[in-house]
Amino acid sequence: MAGVIDLRSDTVTQPCQVMRTLMVEAQTGDDVYGEDPSVKQLESFAAELLNKQAAVFCPSGTQSNLMGLLSHCGRGDEFIVGSAAHTYLYEGGGAAVLGSIQPQPLNLQSDATMDLSELESAIKPKDVHYARTKLICLENTHGGVPLPDGYTQAVNAIAQRHKLGMHLDGARLFNAVVAGNTSAAALTADFDSVSICLSKGLGAPVGSLLVGSNEFIDEARHWRKMLGGGMRQAGIIAAAGLYALQNNINRLSDDHRRASELASALGQIDGVSIPLGQAHTNMLYVSVSQAMRQRLAEHEANYNILLPSGEQMRLVTHLNINDDDLKAIIELFQQAA
Repeated sequence: MAGVIDLRSDTVTQPCQVMRTLMVEAQTGDDVYGEDPSVKQLESFAAELLNKQAAVFCPSGTQSNLMGLLSHCGRGDEFIVGSAAHTYLYEGGGAAVLGSIQPQPLNLQSDATMDLSELESAIKPKDVHYARTKLICLENTHGGVPLPDGYTQAVNAIAQRHKLGMHLDGARLFNAVVAGNTSAAALTADFDSVSICLSKGLGAPVGSLLVGSNEFIDEARHWRKMLGGGMRQAGIIAAAGLYALQNNINRLSDDHRRASELASALGQIDGVSIPLGQAHTNMLYVSVSQAMRQRLAEHEANYNILLPSGEQMRLVTHLNINDDDLKAIIELFQQAA
């Protein structure tokens, strides 16, 4: 895949040479015993970055989200979540299968929010006939769209009234941080737990973190072990994650700029429509006709470009796509028009 311009996701990024060197040279220990210095440094840095007490390093965002849900909820409990949210739609039903936790999905609006009145109405009364609502789960960003200013505070007010927990799937939290010119601590202040991914726009090869209070993370570590996520000399990958958090957040603005420029260029091409009207962060959704999709498939290999399948495509910019690549992408679509 060397040299391919891959627009399918920001999960396809490759670790840079500095990151690879740090991985080779990382100090390691047995993380299950809490003795890996690189893992401990990463967890401490992430907790401080989000202004939380503690963090636990996990192999994947799916696992860190599941650990969060299992730590908040017990058998027969319920969490409220968007119907298109990752924790509901794309994580294999783990909360239901492994935790006997019932999801209560609600429609997500175009700005990535659930309607506040609908959300509060979905909270179950204390009655033996109902599952016990315990948690509200949000996602930031969702489909590349950051949550609007003030929304998490409004949801938190509902959670406080009903004594519910708050969990954030922040797989691409730092895209929202950069887009809003704010801090991770500010965007996560309303949440009891937060999952962040290191292996998407931040460019690490693997890993996520679950962040929260000391007590909460102690419980989450138990679930990590039960889910098979106990790791040994994990400092080799933790070193990459620490570099990503320390060096690759601000550069996300380059991805956002390129996605915006791509939206402007493709929006002028006949046969291409942009349903959301723009790229809010590093994701651009485009719709093309079946005929144009066929022409794109015929030409993309000539440009060394890999596109997602389907008539509506999610084009994702990331650290391995530069300005010259952007020109090639635009030329491909112009050629296929």
